[in-house]
Amino acid sequence: QVQLVESGGGLVQAGGSLRLSCAASGRTFSGYVMGWLRQAPGKEREFIAAITWNGGSTYYTDSVKGRFTISRDNAKNTVYLQMNSLKPEDTAVYYCAARRDSRWYKGVNEYDFWGQGTQVTVSS
Repeated sequence: QVQLVESGGGLVQAGGSLRLSCAASGRTFSGYVMGWLRQAPGKEREFIAAITWNGGSTYYTDSVKGRFTISRDNAKNTVYLQMNSLKPEDTAVYYCAARRDSRWYKGVNEYDFWGQGTQVTVSS
């Protein structure tokens, strides 16, 4: 089992930045691919970014490419999502998720462990 706890959400104006963190505990963190996903009100949960266990490979959905950066520090058991140039359409609950595997996944149903989510609200 892996327990995940997100933090860093909040209210920010359009064009601003936030850095989300996800602290993991339980099993060996380094053996897991980590993802960030989000769910806006009235919409389905969507994948936005993933990073492989050693940070060697990352993937972003088109809507966040060039604005968001996923990274991880295995020594701290933490994965981060740096979000720049935020837009009102980025408003959502952001979740981190984990799967014990060596490659990244972008399917919402492909992750085994989830955090409780952190709210990000971007005002116009």
